[in-house]
Amino acid sequence: MKLITTLILSLATAWTLTENPAPATVNKAESQVRWEASKVTGTHWGYVPIKNANLDVNGGKITGGSFEMDMVNLTVEDLTDPKSKGNLTNHLKSDDFFSVEKFNSSTFKITSAKTTNGTDYTIAGTLTIKGISQPITFPAKASVAGGKMTATGQITFDRTKFDIKYRSGSYFEDLADKMIYDEVKLDVKLVASV
Repeated sequence: MKLITTLILSLATAWTLTENPAPATVNKAESQVRWEASKVTGTHWGYVPIKNANLDVNGGKITGGSFEMDMVNLTVEDLTDPKSKGNLTNHLKSDDFFSVEKFNSSTFKITSAKTTNGTDYTIAGTLTIKGISQPITFPAKASVAGGKMTATGQITFDRTKFDIKYRSGSYFEDLADKMIYDEVKLDVKLVASV
C-alpha cells in the first residue's frame, strides 16, 4: 500500500511539473519594445519601456506570458532637434494619441502560443491600449542559449481600434500629406532566464 501511495504521489508530482508552466524571469534591461508609425511624409520611431513582463515556459517552449509598457516614459528616437523631439513626444502622450495621464500603461497578454518546433511561433493574445482590448495574432521566434530564452516578434495593430483617430484617413477626408497611417508596429524582444 505504501508503494502504491508513493507511486501515485510521484506521478502526481511529475504531472504537475509537466502540466504547469513555470514563469521565467524577464530581464527588463535586455528586453525592449520599439514602436514605429508612419505618415505620408515619413516615419517616426522610438521605445516604450517595459514595466513588467513574464514568460511561461514548459519543456523549453513558451506557453503564455504578458508584458506591460510604460506609456508615460515612451521616447522618440528618430528626431535629433530637441524642440521637435519634445513636441512629438508630448503630442504622443496627449489625448490625440495615448492619453497617458488617464492610461499610463498598455499591456499584451498571451492567450495561446502555437509551435511545432519550439522556435517558430504563432502568438495570439490581447492587446490593451487606452483601456480598450483587442485580439492580436502575430508570428514570433524563440531561441534558448546560455540559460536564456530570447523571444522576438512584431505586433502590428490598427490604432483606430484603440480610439486613436488623429489625422486618420479612415475618419477624416482631405488630409493630403498630413495623413497619418492607421498601422502601428511594435517590435518586441523579451529576454528571460530559464
